[in-house]
Amino acid sequence: MEEKVLWTPTDDFKNKSNLSNYIGWLEKSNQLELTNYEQLREWSVKELESFWLSILEYFNIEFSGDTKRVLSGSQMPHFKWFPDVHLSYSEHIFKNENKTYPAIIYKTERSELCELSWAELRKQVSAVREYLKVNAGVKKGDRVVGYLTNTPESVISFLAVNSLGAVWSSCSPDFGVSSIIDRFSQIEPKAVVAVNGYHYGGKYFDKTETVEEVIKSLPTAETVLMINNGHSEIKSNFDSWEDVIVQYPNELEFERVNFNDPIWILYSSGTTGKPKAITHSQGGILLEHYKYLSFHNNIKKGDRCFWYTTTGWMMWNYIQSSLLLGATLVMYDGSPAWPEIDGLWELADQAKITHLGTSAGYIVAGLKANLVPKKKHDLTNLVSIGSTGSPLPPEGFDWIYETINKDIWLTSISGGTDVCSAFVGGNPLQSVVSGEIQCRALGCDLQAFNEVGSSVENEVGEMVITRPMPSMPIYFWNDTDFSKYRSSYFDMFKDIWRHGDWIQITKRGGIKIFGRSDATLNRGGVRIGTSEIYRAVDKIDEVEDSLIICVESNTGEFYMPLFVKLKEGQRLTQALVSKINSTIRNDYSPRHVPDELISAPDIPYTISGKKTETPVKKIFMGKPLEKAMNKGALKNPESMNFFVKQAKKFR
Repeated sequence: MEEKVLWTPTDDFKNKSNLSNYIGWLEKSNQLELTNYEQLREWSVKELESFWLSILEYFNIEFSGDTKRVLSGSQMPHFKWFPDVHLSYSEHIFKNENKTYPAIIYKTERSELCELSWAELRKQVSAVREYLKVNAGVKKGDRVVGYLTNTPESVISFLAVNSLGAVWSSCSPDFGVSSIIDRFSQIEPKAVVAVNGYHYGGKYFDKTETVEEVIKSLPTAETVLMINNGHSEIKSNFDSWEDVIVQYPNELEFERVNFNDPIWILYSSGTTGKPKAITHSQGGILLEHYKYLSFHNNIKKGDRCFWYTTTGWMMWNYIQSSLLLGATLVMYDGSPAWPEIDGLWELADQAKITHLGTSAGYIVAGLKANLVPKKKHDLTNLVSIGSTGSPLPPEGFDWIYETINKDIWLTSISGGTDVCSAFVGGNPLQSVVSGEIQCRALGCDLQAFNEVGSSVENEVGEMVITRPMPSMPIYFWNDTDFSKYRSSYFDMFKDIWRHGDWIQITKRGGIKIFGRSDATLNRGGVRIGTSEIYRAVDKIDEVEDSLIICVESNTGEFYMPLFVKLKEGQRLTQALVSKINSTIRNDYSPRHVPDELISAPDIPYTISGKKTETPVKKIFMGKPLEKAMNKGALKNPESMNFFVKQAKKFR
C-alpha cells in the first residue's frame, strides 16, 4: 500500500524542537556529525554508555558520586547503570519551581478547573513528607502505597514519599478488593494513603469498606492517611489529609539514593496469575523520562500536558514527569465520555492543553460516533495528540487530521508498564504516515525477529530489545532468583528481551504493530495480528466492540470465532454477518474470515484497558477459568461468564 503522509513538520518546528537542540549540543560536546535521526538512533544504541552519559550531562542531572562506571554488566537482566551515582527524582521536579506557570491544573466530574501553584505544591509535599517521617516512621527503602484518584493529592503523596527515599506504589479505587490486596500485600507497605470514594460517569462509589478490608490485609501498614473524596466521615483510626496539610509544615528536603534503588513498583495486569511487582530504579526512570518526554514528546517549559489515565496505569507515572521539564501537569478524574463522549476535547479547550494523550479506543469511539471536535471546541492550543493502549488504525489517524486539526503532530506510541515508557513513538523531525508509528526511540535497540531469531525489516516479526535500557525493571519484588523476570521476557531468545508484540519495521524506519504475538491468528501458515481484524470490524457501524481468538482443536484443525458486542438495538442478522465477513475478506485475507460470529453481551478488558484475548483462548483450550486468569484483574469480570459457557459448547 502506498504510504499516506498526513503531517510534515515545518523547518521552524524542527529547528525549535528539543531534539534539534540536543543534536546541536552533541555535535559540539561529542564531535558527532549527524545528518538525520536514524544516524542519531544508531549511535545511541551502538554507543550505549556514551549516549546515556550524554543524557545525564545534557539535562544537568544533579547527583553525588561519580560517573566513571556507566554500565556494569551488559547481559540482561543482570546489569546496573551508574552504580556510583546517588540522586533524587523529586529534587529534579522542584528545580522547575516558578511563579509564572501553575504546577498542576486539575478538574473532576464534580469540580471546575482549578490550579495548584508551585509554592502550594511545595508546601503540601513538605507537610505530607514530615507526617510520613514523624508519624509513620517512613524512611529510605520503606514502601508507601496509594489507593487514590487521579488528583493532585496522588502526585503530592508520591513526591513526599520519593523525597524520603522511600518506594511508592499505587492503585486506582476502581480496582476490586482482591486485586488491591494481591498487589499491595506483596510489598508490605508501612503506610497507606487512600480515598474513601470516587465519582465516575455521574455516579458516586463509596469505598470506605474496601479501604478497611485492604488495611486489615496489610499488617505492616501502621498508618493510614485518608482523603475525604465523598460523603462519609473519616473514622477516628485514620488521619485526615486536611489536618496533615495544616499541622505538619516543614522545609522540603530530598534524600538522595543510589541510581539503582527502587523509585516505585508497578504491576502486570495479573490476568493469568498473581500480578508481578515490577520494580523500577530511581535513576533509570529519571533519565528515561527526561529523554522521552523531551525528545519524543517535545515538551517544553510552560506547556500544558495531559494524558487520560488513572493511578493504576503506568501513564500516571509517565505523564507527571512532564513536571521535570517545567511543564504544567493537567489532571482529570472521571469518565472521559461524561456527560458527553467529547469530554476530553472539552477539557483540552478549557485547560488550553498543549499535549493531549488518550487511548486508541477513545479515538476510534469518536470516529464511530461521527464526532467533529473542532466544530464545538477551540483546540488551537494543541500541538500534539498522543495515542497508546492498543494499535491505532489508519482510520484513527485520518480522523484526527480531519476533525481536530490538519496541522497537528499525532504521536502514536507503544511501550508498557515493563519500562514505564515507550519503545517506539514520536519524532518532531519526521512526517506522520497514516497507520505508522514514527520511529524507534533513542537508546532502545528494538528489532523484529523471525522464528529463528534473525533480525528482519519490512516483514512481521517478534518485537525484541537486544541491549539494556536504564528503565528496564531492576527486579520483580520478591523474585530473588529472577525466575519470574526471566520467564516474562527471556523465554524465547537467549539474553534477548521479547516484549510479546508482532511488529514490522518499515523501509522508512517507521513501526507498525499488529497486536500481541501470543494472540496471533494463524490460519494455513498465514499469520496476522488481531489488530488487523479489529481494524476491519471497527468500520462496521452496528458493532460497538469485538474480540477474536484462534484455537487449535483436538483434531489439529483451527477454530477462529469472532465475538461482537453490538450497539444498542442491533441484532446479529445474516446480513450483518455477511457484511462483517466481506469487510474482513476484502480488507485483509479470506483465510482470516471467522469460522463463526457470536454476539457477546460484553468484551472483557483488564483494568488497564487491554482486551483479554489470551485468557479467553486458554478457556477455549480447556483451562478452568481460575487457572486461565485472575478475574480480579478485569474491569468487567462478569463478562467472562459468557465466554466460559461458549467454551463448554466448543469443547
